[in-house]
Amino acid sequence: MSDAAQNVTQTISLPPETDKRFAILRKCRRIWAIASIHGDVERLAALHNGLTDRYEAGDRFVYLGNYYGHGQAVLETVDELLRFRRILLAQPPYTHLEDIVYLRGRQEEMWRKMLQLQFAGDCQEILDWMLERGADTTLAAYGGRAADARAAIMEGLLAVSRWTGTLRQAIRGHAGHHDFMTGFRRAAYTDDGALLFVSAGLDPSRDLTEQEDGFWWNSQDFAEIAASGYRDFTRLVRGYDPAREGIVEHEMALSIDGGAGFGGPLNAVCLDAAGHIVDQISA
Repeated sequence: MSDAAQNVTQTISLPPETDKRFAILRKCRRIWAIASIHGDVERLAALHNGLTDRYEAGDRFVYLGNYYGHGQAVLETVDELLRFRRILLAQPPYTHLEDIVYLRGRQEEMWRKMLQLQFAGDCQEILDWMLERGADTTLAAYGGRAADARAAIMEGLLAVSRWTGTLRQAIRGHAGHHDFMTGFRRAAYTDDGALLFVSAGLDPSRDLTEQEDGFWWNSQDFAEIAASGYRDFTRLVRGYDPAREGIVEHEMALSIDGGAGFGGPLNAVCLDAAGHIVDQISA
């Protein structure tokens, strides 16, 4: 293949600015990326305390998903995320709402599917699959019980719909939680096309708009991306690593999951516009 053909193949096709599934980070000098939290509110609060002393005016913040699941303090974690967001927005000079981004991770995607369980092909199988992968703690946090879900499944889809309706009502009973959930983005990238932020990974053969579930479940391709990159991006940053190996830096990719929610630290890195680490915090 000629060099020209290779360049055509690798040229990135960015989503249109009207595609609200993706966040665009504009005119960035520094960006803080925060790894998977998994309901570990104590580490999150400690990290936020460290950030209070370290962030600079104009910094952007990208939380890389997995706020829910596994850890026991799901509600408290969301409350802490909302608390720190209010602090950032209250600091002069003006911080734009779009400067603080929350990506959807595996746990948030499973929770979204939990709330739509009546549309699943095999409700029982999908319910069990999600519960085995950490969604049980999120369900319990909002007052749901797996036994009630199974009973509803036995009764029929209308009963399942009523059951998911009670979960939605419970979410609305916690101030800010519904709006928090509806604001998740699939990925975020800088307006110059240099840096791309994802939760777990992606399919390197597909453009951003064609990823489908790749942002949450294609973590196995990260080694390939670390070696060869993805399209024209200078660096890909992810917040969830199944192996939870901590801050692992490659030329083309950066993984920062330290294992929060599983006994490990919660990591945050600050990147300059070129994707170089200029500061980092572990709690």
